[in-house]
Amino acid sequence: MNDAAISDPAIEGRPEHSVASPLSVHSMTVAYRRKPVLWDVDYDAPANRLVAIVGPNGAGKSTFIKACLGLLPLASGQVAFWGRPYREVRSRIGYVPQRESVDWDFPVSALDVVCMGRYRRLGWFRPVGRADRAAARACLDRVGLADLADRQISRLSGGQQQRVFLARALAQEAELYFMDEPFAGVDAATERAIVEVLRDLRSRGATVLAVHHDLQSVPEHFDEVLLLNMRVVAAGPVREAFSRENLQRTYGGRLTLLAEAAEAVARGR
Repeated sequence: MNDAAISDPAIEGRPEHSVASPLSVHSMTVAYRRKPVLWDVDYDAPANRLVAIVGPNGAGKSTFIKACLGLLPLASGQVAFWGRPYREVRSRIGYVPQRESVDWDFPVSALDVVCMGRYRRLGWFRPVGRADRAAARACLDRVGLADLADRQISRLSGGQQQRVFLARALAQEAELYFMDEPFAGVDAATERAIVEVLRDLRSRGATVLAVHHDLQSVPEHFDEVLLLNMRVVAAGPVREAFSRENLQRTYGGRLTLLAEAAEAVARGR
């Protein structure tokens, strides 16, 4: 992360942000080749909630996650986790990237990938012991892949690969998770497995922020929504923020599916 942008991450000194929030973003601007992708983003993530990050293609959703995690530099702004910089609390944070961004031909087994989630607790130069491998197997079991632990990842289906990455995040035993399109391109069985894991994480007190494209399933799967299109359009509980008006402001004229999604929320009230 751009340390200059967060050299003084004292967001607790700003009344609009809370140190109790697992993620606080203040005036975040991110640019590619001097062209802003995110502009002046302010956001506090609620604790112990499942949050959908929603917006049109090119709105900066994945960029937002990567900038929070220090994978992209900030042009300006601050990011804090429980009022502290990322480098101080990184062991409390898990990340599930887009499946397409991973080299699945790397010669490792599903269990090996999940064990990588234990490294931050162990230290990178310490071997993975019996207890940690058992914990990794338990995570594979939670996503329904215990019987494929020794299979090379390149021999898994797309949905199975996504579940392996989810199991790796679980192995971190984090308190805050960022997930970049965890439901993209998965089959129905994998979607059910992911939903069960998300709800289990919430029951254990964790917070999840996930980029999500299926607007109709937002009310079913998530508690909160962050509507993003370069800037924060709206954020809050799904029943309040995921409205027809806010969807129109986020997506512009593309309203057929959006109207259905908003009506689904209204029917649930």
